Amino acid sequence: MRRCVSKVNFRMATLIGCQGCDMLVDLTAMPEGGRANCPRCGHFLARYRSDAVARALAYCISAAIALVIANCFAFLTMGAAGLQTTMTLPETAIMLYRYGMPDLAILVGGFILVLPALALTLIMAICVPLTLGYAAPWLVDSARVLYTLNEWSMVEVFLIGVIVSLVKLSQMAEVQLGYSFWAYVAFSVFFTLAVSTLDRFHCWQRIEAVQLS
Repeated sequence: MRRCVSKVNFRMATLIGCQGCDMLVDLTAMPEGGRANCPRCGHFLARYRSDAVARALAYCISAAIALVIANCFAFLTMGAAGLQTTMTLPETAIMLYRYGMPDLAILVGGFILVLPALALTLIMAICVPLTLGYAAPWLVDSARVLYTLNEWSMVEVFLIGVIVSLVKLSQMAEVQLGYSFWAYVAFSVFFTLAVSTLDRFHCWQRIEAVQLS
């Protein structure tokens, strides 16, 4: 009876449900660097790399360093009619609050600073135990929160919005980009790489393997 249950559990551990059409797909024989798509609707399912956890941790540390730098220096400097204004990244939300838009200030601060920082913390909380090979008690909860937060990550949306705004502002005032802007660009790249490298399906497989060992 135990042998039958173990075979069923192993079989279920290699199946993934397509988020596009709910088809169950067996990913047992995924090669190194392979990418799996749903055979029915073509929706992306998973990508396998044996060093994915180490890669994600490296990208995460790089993103954390870039985010700290982005919060410590000037984001941009605007000058017009002899007046010059320098703004830092946290001040993007603070200025919205001062101009009577607290709801928008909370959303901007949350989506560009708080949620990305929380996501980086969760990636580290997952990757460090998996790299060291021990079952930390927070692994399952951290993975659940992380893959929920990924749906609300808008780092690249904010960056695109800033670039569009800078193009319009450059026609009305002199705009100089600070170190913080380029640091946030680097953060966006490393953050996206960290999230995309830590594949959901294989991350859960690694968590299950660590807990059963």
